Amino acid sequence: MSLHAPIEQDSASFEGMFGTSSQMREVYALTRQVAGSSATVLLTGETGTGKELIARAVHRLSHRASGPFIRVNCGALAESLLESELFGHVKGAFTSANENRTGRFEAAHGGTIFLDEINSVSHQLQVKLLRILQEHEFERVGDTKTIQVDCRIVAATNRDLLDEIDEGRFREDLYYRLNVIPIDLPPLRERSDDVPELSRHFAKIYASQNRRPVPAIDDEAYSYLKSYAWPGNVRELQNYIERAIVLGDGNRITVDLLPPHVRGVAPARRKRPQGSELEDLCRDFVAQRIEEVGHDGALHDAVVSYVEKELIANVLRSCHGVQTKAATKLGINRNTLHKKIDEYQLDETG
Repeated sequence: MSLHAPIEQDSASFEGMFGTSSQMREVYALTRQVAGSSATVLLTGETGTGKELIARAVHRLSHRASGPFIRVNCGALAESLLESELFGHVKGAFTSANENRTGRFEAAHGGTIFLDEINSVSHQLQVKLLRILQEHEFERVGDTKTIQVDCRIVAATNRDLLDEIDEGRFREDLYYRLNVIPIDLPPLRERSDDVPELSRHFAKIYASQNRRPVPAIDDEAYSYLKSYAWPGNVRELQNYIERAIVLGDGNRITVDLLPPHVRGVAPARRKRPQGSELEDLCRDFVAQRIEEVGHDGALHDAVVSYVEKELIANVLRSCHGVQTKAATKLGINRNTLHKKIDEYQLDETG
């Protein structure tokens, strides 16, 4: 589901996005400025901040607006499938290639291709992407015929690509090719003044979808919504307004219709410990075990198991449950990772 369902434009919206904070006005102005060019755009920001909406705005405001807009979620496909998805393949290129297939780059000819989660692309595919950016050409999988393509590339990531470069996961030359025009989407917690406007916008949408009158939102509810940290950004706010519409009587959105953690009566969603948090937890765990069993041989094993469990859970979460990717990050094979998941009774998504 899109962050913002398409509705009639008004003075408060920009290409389907809502928010009049200074941060968002800067984003809108930069988007308008670069849309008319042919420059490659790199969108950065946390999950749920509206990167795809800006990508679509870049396309709609450009001279390519009459051409196709093709979206590819690079993190949703295995490497072998992603290569075929992007570049196409010829019949017989691999076992299940029963016919020729046009790739997304060919399909985007004359328009815009949006590469979401660009940080998840393998080194091999990064080389092919670099060639397209430089030469505007490629070959289908299993073919030797070179295909010329004319499409604008807009890429997006919720990771710091400079950190990915430092870790050896992303090519520096590709980064500089992509980072011609960077546009950073601010998290919702840094533009809390936009929360009331966004809330009213979503209330109109979900009231209509559920055949109910548009509810008023109590000031006290607004106060809690504005003070909440929004780890899931605009998408999380959208979900909670829909929840309030469904659970309410249709006349007002009151505080009791907000989730408990938004109201501060329950802890916010649990995050996997990182850095000093994990160190503190380990220190507390060691102290607890010493009190229980003393300095015996079992203490070392218990601490190692505890740290290993937290590390695996954290990496699984960062890899969105993709075990092959998590195993690579951990430096173990996938079978070993699967055994550890069973041993520690972890959820497979971390």
